Amino acid sequence: MKRDLISIEDLSEKHLRDYLELGKRVEGTSPEVCRKVLAGRILGVLFYEPSTRTRLSFEAAMLRMGGQVIGFSEALNTSVAKGESLADTIHTVEQYCDAIVIRHPREGAARLAAEVSRVPVINAGDGANQHPTQTLLDLYTLQNLFGRVDGLRIALVGDLKYSRTVHSLFHALARFKDVRFRFVSPETLKMPEYVIEASEGATTEVIETTSLEEAISDSDVVYMTRIQRERFPDPVEYEKVKDAYRLDRAALQNAPAHLKVLHPLPRVNEIATEVDSTPHAAYFPQAGYGMTMRQGILAHLLGGKL
Repeated sequence: MKRDLISIEDLSEKHLRDYLELGKRVEGTSPEVCRKVLAGRILGVLFYEPSTRTRLSFEAAMLRMGGQVIGFSEALNTSVAKGESLADTIHTVEQYCDAIVIRHPREGAARLAAEVSRVPVINAGDGANQHPTQTLLDLYTLQNLFGRVDGLRIALVGDLKYSRTVHSLFHALARFKDVRFRFVSPETLKMPEYVIEASEGATTEVIETTSLEEAISDSDVVYMTRIQRERFPDPVEYEKVKDAYRLDRAALQNAPAHLKVLHPLPRVNEIATEVDSTPHAAYFPQAGYGMTMRQGILAHLLGGKL
């Protein structure tokens, strides 16, 4: 049976914990052995939107597992510019590869790709909807930083309305035990009700606030997000909130010593560069864990043995 990774909502708590274990197995496997796991396999990487970390970490992960990569990072240079449908693109690319990673601006595009593809499809972000592999690497980062995910106090900060990253992350974390949340955002960028309602019944506590200072003093993790210009239908509304939150050294003065700052990146001005040298900064190691986690994901979906 073909395996896909489209939405965090498709994964149970056991699936999430199994993926965390996969990451550990990758780290415990020598580079020489890793290079044999997916030898001879080809990954198709189809990015209809800009990306640095997700695309490059997927490519690096496949290469480190002994496979090869084909694809595009600019749809305007492909037959899409001539009017080719997404389904036809998938039907074509699946002839050349063993799995497909897709990022697309339209919500639901990854699900459609999986429905028509005969090879595994991995969602690398579809509009403001889901970004499941970012969530898995975020969970893996938390596991490595704290030795656990259960019981953490996590502040999600910034664009909670349009950020597919925090939507997926909230869905995943709500499956763990006693995770407590603070949602920190302007009123116009609050977490959508449908996202919160999807996790009803989970043992989670959610406090909504506009105060970053309050969240910092009472959290284990501050997860910052960029206010995404490209998601706003009205540029005027973007200008009103683009500088709503900025994390600098002064803001961290009263932070717990163990607090860690995460960010899916890229950042614009929501985290000052002076924070990079503090013991709280964990966003660059977080990006590094992305390659490890994606090695595990690719091995799992393609049947590689670790």
